[in-house]
Amino acid sequence: MANENPDEIKGLNISKDITIGEFLKKIRHTGFQATNLGKAVEIIDKMKLDNATIFLSFTSNMASSGLRDVFAYLVKNKLVDVIITSVGSVEEDLIKSKMPFLLGSFDMDDVELHKKGINRIGNILVPNNRYGHLEKVLQPFFKKMHEKQKRSGKMISPSELIAELGTLAGEDSFIYWAAKNEIPVFCPAITDGAFGLQTFFYKQDHKDFGIDATADMQRLAEIVLQSKRTGAIILGGGVAKHHTIGVNILRDGLDYAVYVTTAGEGDGSVAGARPKEAKSWSKLKEDANSVCVEGDATIIFSLLAFAMKGGK
Repeated sequence: MANENPDEIKGLNISKDITIGEFLKKIRHTGFQATNLGKAVEIIDKMKLDNATIFLSFTSNMASSGLRDVFAYLVKNKLVDVIITSVGSVEEDLIKSKMPFLLGSFDMDDVELHKKGINRIGNILVPNNRYGHLEKVLQPFFKKMHEKQKRSGKMISPSELIAELGTLAGEDSFIYWAAKNEIPVFCPAITDGAFGLQTFFYKQDHKDFGIDATADMQRLAEIVLQSKRTGAIILGGGVAKHHTIGVNILRDGLDYAVYVTTAGEGDGSVAGARPKEAKSWSKLKEDANSVCVEGDATIIFSLLAFAMKGGK
């Protein structure tokens, strides 16, 4: 047995009133994913106590959901140091500053939705006019960035672009608070999504406009190399997860990692890969403190975020 003195399995005493803080501490003894959730809380506490640079990585569907508001709180209160995400998160965060997404259901008729000009993300609905609003914001914004490019003689980086965009967002936005608190937001796939299409549209008449995606590697590398310790909270997979763990190869891996995923590891996907696999690549240190919580991040991370703020 790996643990010579294992804890007893013990469930919560639901006959007594219990705070969320107590719940998160006691759930560790329940078993299965409840135990991993409890371990995740402990690891995040250790990241903070060790003054680790905390990376928060998430896919764009996380920003489509109400977690967008949770991200904004964490950034506003400087509870994370770096964000790495897909550009869909940025565009949706910006849209939501003015126009909300709507709650639908997973079993809606998608052909009917298409006829009505409504897009579906799981049980979240995004009417087409949200993207019309995005276009009205981005096209003059690109013109402004283009003029800046001409004055400086160099293309802007994605993180600088997002910081500038944050000044146009509302106070309920994570890019707004990232810009205000100088917390970098990195998007390694800046040409993806509606944002990428809007860039394409602008470039039809402004061929010399560009975004220097390579420029952020230097900035990100400096953050990693200058950190005493690094820790990552990673929701889902994709390019955001891979970029987060990949750049930490520069310092022989993360010291701490909390993964939250619904994916299995049998197909070799980035989303399903467990922390132990990353050790073979030097993306996590061999002695890294890590855990993978299997479950929906809208549930799991809502609880973890409450712990991060010191919930009682």
